[in-house]
Amino acid sequence: MSTQTPLSRVEGLGAAHAGTKHFWRQRVTAVALVPLSLWFVYSCVALIGAERQNALAFLKMPVNAILLGLFVVTAAIHMALGLQMVIEDYIHREGSKIALLLLNQFFACAVAVTCLFALAKIVF
Repeated sequence: MSTQTPLSRVEGLGAAHAGTKHFWRQRVTAVALVPLSLWFVYSCVALIGAERQNALAFLKMPVNAILLGLFVVTAAIHMALGLQMVIEDYIHREGSKIALLLLNQFFACAVAVTCLFALAKIVF
């Protein structure tokens, strides 16, 4: 006995099975952001009142540059995943939904690439 409606069996449509992947990606990025955010806040507080050269020297240290890069990429992915859920839940017109989902991905990529480019210019 199937729980599908007759129309659903004919169309062959069912669960896309992508929800679990999305769920786990969002949780993993959230967990990764906890220590990265603590490091970021600590670094920002430590640099309050610092000279520009000291702040640049701090960012040129490989460990700090890598942690900042990881923070930016993880935050951008987490942001895109969260906004994707909002768009999918609250936008009901298909055309608008597709356009907003594409804009969401482009915006998250643009933010990450811009931040990483600025970091690369500082480091190199």
